[in-house]
Amino acid sequence: MADAFEDADLAGYYDLINEFGEGDRFYLELVPAADAVLDVGCGTGTLLKAARAGGHPGRLVGLDPAEGMLLQARREPDVEWIRGDLGTVAFDGGFDLVVMTGHAFQVFLTDDEVRTQFTAIRRALDPGGRFAFETRNPGARAWERWTPENGTDIVGHDGERVRVEHFVESVADGLVTMTETFSCPDWPEPRVDRGTLRFTDADHLDSLPVGTGFEVAERYGSWDRAALTGSSREIITIARPGRTPAGLQR
Repeated sequence: MADAFEDADLAGYYDLINEFGEGDRFYLELVPAADAVLDVGCGTGTLLKAARAGGHPGRLVGLDPAEGMLLQARREPDVEWIRGDLGTVAFDGGFDLVVMTGHAFQVFLTDDEVRTQFTAIRRALDPGGRFAFETRNPGARAWERWTPENGTDIVGHDGERVRVEHFVESVADGLVTMTETFSCPDWPEPRVDRGTLRFTDADHLDSLPVGTGFEVAERYGSWDRAALTGSSREIITIARPGRTPAGLQR
């Protein structure tokens, strides 16, 4: 549901809805071993801000297509914030760690889109680097909890009371289409964003790195590094570059 956060005002609510949590801490633990880190779909930059605040001395780069999100991220000037995506911005090596957090992986709705992302990330990594990302496990059926009754109430930075609700329109072939509605008594009307997320099981997920130069190094079902099971909420993957495919030679 990233389109809503093109709006600078709504982007200001993002961190209030998504507080720093287990997932952020998981990725943050990977950062110290990397001299240079690329966060694809960095949003408001929570992870890289925390890395810099924690004393990381190296290169930190956040990439996101939503200007509203980057307006929030740029409050930390000691990080490179780039507007765009891997279709418009190319990196030729230079990174020890690439991360894709916040379930951003799920906005890529076809195998071809995913492979395009993997290929670009593989090119951005130096030999021995790592790529870490997560996707919601379809076995946990998270979309069944995305109902107006399970909405979130937040208080904005100016004291306004905002309600955030989700409503699932359809579930078909692993694609969940839904709306995200922001409403406030002080606004003339709610603000509604509509989008689709893809749910991919682990077996199919493992087939996607084929031809893009990755192999799965670690796989977890939760942020405490527990093994993946059918009912785990997450599929967390750490991949390493394997054999370099033709066309990726530098």
